[in-house]
Amino acid sequence: MALAGRRDAPEPPDFGILKRLARDQLVYLLEQLPGKKDLFIEADLMSPLDRIANVSILKQHDVDKLYKVETRPAPGASDQFCFLVRPRVRTMRFIADVTCDEWSFYLLPLDEDIISMELPEFFRDYFLEGDHRWINPVARALQLLNSLYGPFGKTHGIGRCAKMSYELWRDLEEEGDGEGQGRKPEIGHVFLMDRDTDYVTALCSQVVYEGLVDDTFRIKCGSVDFGPDVTSSDKSIKVLLNSQDKVFSQIRNEHFSNVFGFLSQKSRNLQAQYDRRRGMDIKQMKDFVSQELKGLKQEHRLLSLHIGACESIMKKKTKQDFQETIKAEHSLLEGFDIRESTSFIEEHIDRQVSPVESLRLMCLLSITENGLIPKDYRSLKTQYLQSYGPEHLLTFHNLKRIGLLTEQAAGETLTAVESKVSKLVTDRAAGKITDAFSSLARKSNFRAISKKLGLIPRLDGEYDLKMPRDMAYVFGGAYVPLSCKIIEQVLERRGWQGLEEVVRLLNGNEFSVSDSAVEDNPAWDCQRVILAVFLGGCTFSEIAALRFLGKERGCKFIFLTTAITNSARMMEAMIEAKA
Repeated sequence: MALAGRRDAPEPPDFGILKRLARDQLVYLLEQLPGKKDLFIEADLMSPLDRIANVSILKQHDVDKLYKVETRPAPGASDQFCFLVRPRVRTMRFIADVTCDEWSFYLLPLDEDIISMELPEFFRDYFLEGDHRWINPVARALQLLNSLYGPFGKTHGIGRCAKMSYELWRDLEEEGDGEGQGRKPEIGHVFLMDRDTDYVTALCSQVVYEGLVDDTFRIKCGSVDFGPDVTSSDKSIKVLLNSQDKVFSQIRNEHFSNVFGFLSQKSRNLQAQYDRRRGMDIKQMKDFVSQELKGLKQEHRLLSLHIGACESIMKKKTKQDFQETIKAEHSLLEGFDIRESTSFIEEHIDRQVSPVESLRLMCLLSITENGLIPKDYRSLKTQYLQSYGPEHLLTFHNLKRIGLLTEQAAGETLTAVESKVSKLVTDRAAGKITDAFSSLARKSNFRAISKKLGLIPRLDGEYDLKMPRDMAYVFGGAYVPLSCKIIEQVLERRGWQGLEEVVRLLNGNEFSVSDSAVEDNPAWDCQRVILAVFLGGCTFSEIAALRFLGKERGCKFIFLTTAITNSARMMEAMIEAKA
């Protein structure tokens, strides 16, 4: 698909049907067990279940009491137990001698353009442990979306997991009855991407509002708990963050530097609307109260919460030397003042600011530099273990295995890495491909990829964050997210042609497959609707960047992710030491 010039983007498909399907199937399963029953739910399914079927719906279908799986059943009148759990070995010790049914809950719409599988463990399970069990749910999720909103016109992807998921999905399609064939599709293109294709973007500090809210307060299943520091009371409030929130929808993708000004103007406009009451006659006042007052009060409440959230973010970030951290990150991304940035990380470790933050900065240094030189690796590792405890030794092992924190081989440079690629090809017949590939796979090649794709904008003056010109605004104009740039380039080129060098540096496993019957209908709006699938997690910065690209190019991006992620969640998935 060649991305067109700016035009109105098509409306997204109605993903409400996914919730209704999940709810109906859950109700059907509950009705297979007549009479009163207690429902035991795994902790991380509580929030998704609440978005699908709340307590009142469960009560309507004879669910007496709800428990977390970790707790023993309390004495009660019910003599029937239902367990709602993921297929995890650790959970099975609570359950024995049961009749098993499958609740095909693969997809949870978080917003009009975001669908989550709510599988945060996918990242560690697949990329660290090599566990393939979640590939089947991904393939089935794609099969479901294709049956409801397809058939998809063209599918692109990069990464081993993306390729396996695609191949299993196609196998399922061949076994199925071809639902959706011959119907006008609502989604035209699909792009699957492994998280390890781009670790750098996930490791960077987020500076768009929604990303900062996630980094600061942790958005969980589309909701956030704002504490007393935000609500200016002694109570915490759970807030659903989506496009229905009129205030949030206007600031979620904005760089944080623009948010306070917008909220101030919004506050003045709201006050002006309230002030219109003065001088109204009785009929006008009655109309105002019945038609406008409730909406104004709701908007005022949301405005107060987001102003409070901004103030809380500012206080926390000021305390954490946020500007200095951003400056060090930008230096690492650009490849300048590396020694100064390394000293900043050492100071961060020595001051014991945060074990997670220190790890994040070390990983960002490693990936942008294609691994640390042995002297720096040993020094930083020693300082970290001394500051945060020797129990983190296993954490370093995990980070090395996954390629987030590696040590350069003595004398190895990019030229040496490139020579391994040619050796990989010539040694294929000798059966040495596996060793050569695994050695290469631990390298990020970020600097070379960045240069090839122009990820670091070259500026004559200061980057205009109020009127951004490209996706780099999500990182203050310093860096275009690699994952988003790849998607942009592949869609523009209608495939991987001309990106052979980039693909080589990314270790391959790219593919493009088309359904000519769908692709031959350029007049269909679905050609401008792209499903971006992130395997291993997607950040709000990437979502904001692709939303921006969609507006610029007159297309609509829909996001399917195994879970929403950020740098802290990635690091926590690798940490072995328990707090």
